[in-house]
Amino acid sequence: MHTGFGRRGLLGGLGGIMAASALPWDLALAQGAGTLRVGMTAAAVPLTNGVPDQGAEGHRFMGITLYDQLVEWDLSKADAAAVLRPGLATAWTVDPANPKRWVFTLRDGVTFHDGKKLTAQDVAFSFDRVLKTDAPHFDQRAAAFGRVRIPTVIRWEALDETSFALETSTVDSTVPYGVSWIGIVHQGAWEAAGKSWDAYNTKAVGTGPWKLESWSIRERAVLVRNPGYWDAARVPKCEKLVLLPLAEPNTRVAALRSNQVDWIEAPPPDAVPSLKQAGLEIVTNQYPHNWTWQLAVAEGSPWRDARVRRGANLAIDRAAMKEMLGGLMDEGAGLLPKGHPWNEVKGFKWAYDPAAARKQLAEAGVTPKTPLKTKIGISTSGSGQMQPMAMNEALQQMLKEVGIEIEFEVFEWNTLLSIWRDGWKAPSNRGITGINISFTAIDPFTAMIRFLRSDLTPPAGNNWGGFGSPDYDALIGRILSEFDPAAQDRLCAELHGKIVDDALFLFVAHDLNPRAMNKKVQGFVQARSWFQDLTPVRVTG
Repeated sequence: MHTGFGRRGLLGGLGGIMAASALPWDLALAQGAGTLRVGMTAAAVPLTNGVPDQGAEGHRFMGITLYDQLVEWDLSKADAAAVLRPGLATAWTVDPANPKRWVFTLRDGVTFHDGKKLTAQDVAFSFDRVLKTDAPHFDQRAAAFGRVRIPTVIRWEALDETSFALETSTVDSTVPYGVSWIGIVHQGAWEAAGKSWDAYNTKAVGTGPWKLESWSIRERAVLVRNPGYWDAARVPKCEKLVLLPLAEPNTRVAALRSNQVDWIEAPPPDAVPSLKQAGLEIVTNQYPHNWTWQLAVAEGSPWRDARVRRGANLAIDRAAMKEMLGGLMDEGAGLLPKGHPWNEVKGFKWAYDPAAARKQLAEAGVTPKTPLKTKIGISTSGSGQMQPMAMNEALQQMLKEVGIEIEFEVFEWNTLLSIWRDGWKAPSNRGITGINISFTAIDPFTAMIRFLRSDLTPPAGNNWGGFGSPDYDALIGRILSEFDPAAQDRLCAELHGKIVDDALFLFVAHDLNPRAMNKKVQGFVQARSWFQDLTPVRVTG
């Protein structure tokens, strides 16, 4: 049977266009053919410390603009998945005598925005900032977002001016992916800011294609072109990039329609037709992004019973959710979308089947007369969260029909990320047993391993719900020890099949990464990636 939830019923008036109103700051001075003004979904401007907050959106707009990383993503294509490419490192190799040791060869001739030449000592300083808790330049906020990306790194050093080495606690073939999150800064810039990372936020210095002109956490950041960028092909076409935190979807739409911004992230689905009619561009593309509920499965959680998890997944009408979102999603098929080389599920397949859902739940003692009542942590907005309030309210209605009654604890996005790092039993989580944090799924670690390995429970990693299984740990160990891409893909497909069969998440949607922009914005190539390259973008007329 169909739930009857359609776009109008589920969204209510969410996407209705509010009257355009002035933003709480003057954008008139930022207007001009050489300026790109972006309305982000974040409630605050990301930190400028090289490992920004505000989730992967923070990395998109502040991590890969002001900074470079040892290894970066090729974001130049719209018709193929993004792949890693050399960044500040021209090469990286595993020590044949010690597969836990990696050596990176640095690019020659790279300078920071303040003119200082890049050396391996700068790379070591940047890793100290994230991992060395007793260093005077340790940055707790950078550590909060960076340490979970490289949890196996235990030692690092500058071998000489042009070579940097790191060592991991276990063999870890995913290291190149992990270091792509760590922006490189230098000690002199931190010292020039009074040896204070708080003060550094307004004086940030990187090697990236953009330089920081100004930063105000609640208002905006202004970045300017770096004409001396080491990659001449990627010197920005725009003179300035203005980043604005506009968490509320309708506020973003109003700002775009009234020409207060040129580009917005995640337009609400009901606004899309009117935006198109107004001559604005809507750009989408498939990319590795997942919208789920991560469920606590440790002792004491109602989700510990696989029948409950399976019943909940069978109760979700993903087709109705897609209709609600105006087609701007693919139906959730696991942690990777259908067609991904790791999504070769041979066991339990998810579909909308309320009768089967009730049967699974009844076996676990859950019925509409004897409901399961629990709480889920959600956000009002945020990086990749799509339309979290409407989507979660829809899930709440669907689950209630089969005997699962959900209460929401609503957090601001950055706060939700913070409690994610605390773990589900921490007081900060307020008794929730599931958490709705969308995430990028670009490599074996970020897509799956970080949620499952038993030694990555908070604060070590993102195993928020306390999952632990010797079988899973053994398979993960095989993946991390496999350096052949084809063989690793086969192991990742096996791991993903287990995750889906065990219903370790509530699988809901795969985002299509919509953004809306004025037709004056030209040259943008929407990569199949969470991250996007803004350097080719021009704003005409």
